[in-house]
Amino acid sequence: MRDLLMLGLFMALIYKTFKDPMWGVLGWVWMGVMNPHRLAYGFAHDAPWSMVIALALFASLIVHRDKLVKFPVNAVTILLAIWILWIGVSPLLFSFYPDKEMNFWSRAFKVLLMVLVSLLVVKRRRDLDWLVLVLVISIGYYGIKGGVFTVLSGGSARVWGPEGSFIEDNNSLALATIMTVPLIRYLQLQATKRWQRHLATAAMLLCMASAVGSQSRGAFLAIVTMSFFMWMKSRNKLPLALVVLVALPLIFVFMPDSWTNRMETIKTYDQDSSAMGRINAWQMAWRLAIDLFPFGGGFTVAGPAVFAKYAPDPSVPLTAHSIYFQAMGEHGFLGLAIFVGIFATTWRLASATIRAAKDLPELQWARDLSAMCQVGLIGYATGGAFLSLVYFDLPYYLVLIVVVVNRVVAGEVAGRRNAAVAAGQVPRDVHSPYWGGT
Repeated sequence: MRDLLMLGLFMALIYKTFKDPMWGVLGWVWMGVMNPHRLAYGFAHDAPWSMVIALALFASLIVHRDKLVKFPVNAVTILLAIWILWIGVSPLLFSFYPDKEMNFWSRAFKVLLMVLVSLLVVKRRRDLDWLVLVLVISIGYYGIKGGVFTVLSGGSARVWGPEGSFIEDNNSLALATIMTVPLIRYLQLQATKRWQRHLATAAMLLCMASAVGSQSRGAFLAIVTMSFFMWMKSRNKLPLALVVLVALPLIFVFMPDSWTNRMETIKTYDQDSSAMGRINAWQMAWRLAIDLFPFGGGFTVAGPAVFAKYAPDPSVPLTAHSIYFQAMGEHGFLGLAIFVGIFATTWRLASATIRAAKDLPELQWARDLSAMCQVGLIGYATGGAFLSLVYFDLPYYLVLIVVVVNRVVAGEVAGRRNAAVAAGQVPRDVHSPYWGGT
């Protein structure tokens, strides 16, 4: 039954994609983030859905090329393009396992390429709201389910993500769930009906409960950090503060002793074998990056041969469990700088958008969305410090959203300025408060 439902939805999606490439973008995001086919048990489970939707999207781009928008050129998109090129350098030059590089590179390349392609298609608020909704549904499905399991089991049950995805393990799913909470908050701020706002509140609480119940230490730190930033960046601070200050501590209180014991290892990391294994992997990445400066060792640096040469303890070959050390080990110090630069410039672009739209009430939605994307990136920067998720889709979609919101606001501000100039109300030499480029 699930397979037939999946097939029906997919056929409708392909049909809509040929009518409008935006549906292809939404379909790609849905397939890549949620992996709904992994919830089926028959032919749909392993069918190449993403490849088919990508081909349909590219065909639609050709058919509707007159409807595409100009590619935005700014610091964020330039760094994204450089990042796509750079991740192919280290695997070609210095990989210890060159025969295994292609699969990892292909997966990362497809994620990044589709973000750039989507910048030609996503162009207005309606598109952005649909994209946010698809992201919320894709991750929120697992977060809400996990929250219900956590509440009913008293914190003893854990939810795992779809097989073969970036969020397959409970720690990665917990971070993704936390990063989705600000997007739910954005939808709540735009809601016009009380039941919609209450539903959003329940979804946020269940997602936070799911992340806490995962017993992920990185997710715990992300929750604490992100809750503060979400309060700072959000409108209607008092209701949100009440939710965070009352509901979140209650979630912590009802967690089992195993959760408390695991969180306490944050203070006693030197007595935890998992934490020490990560530190060993971080030292390996540092030594490798210094030796191969400015390059890295490619996507397969977590192998025995690499650890035998660079790790303090070669007997424990682990993945980096840190987006920063993963980027450093795989793509060198320059790769790390490019990777961090993408999100740093995205933050700056979001701040510029908020400033540009502050005096325009009809652009309140743009300020809200830019701010919530910043909160999501804070969650990624914090929780990602303990997870190997450099190529995870969600943060790059937040980058996409920020770039498009900036473009929409820039167009609105420029239009108003031109109208004011034509009416003689503003001198021609007054510049728009827009930072992002053309």
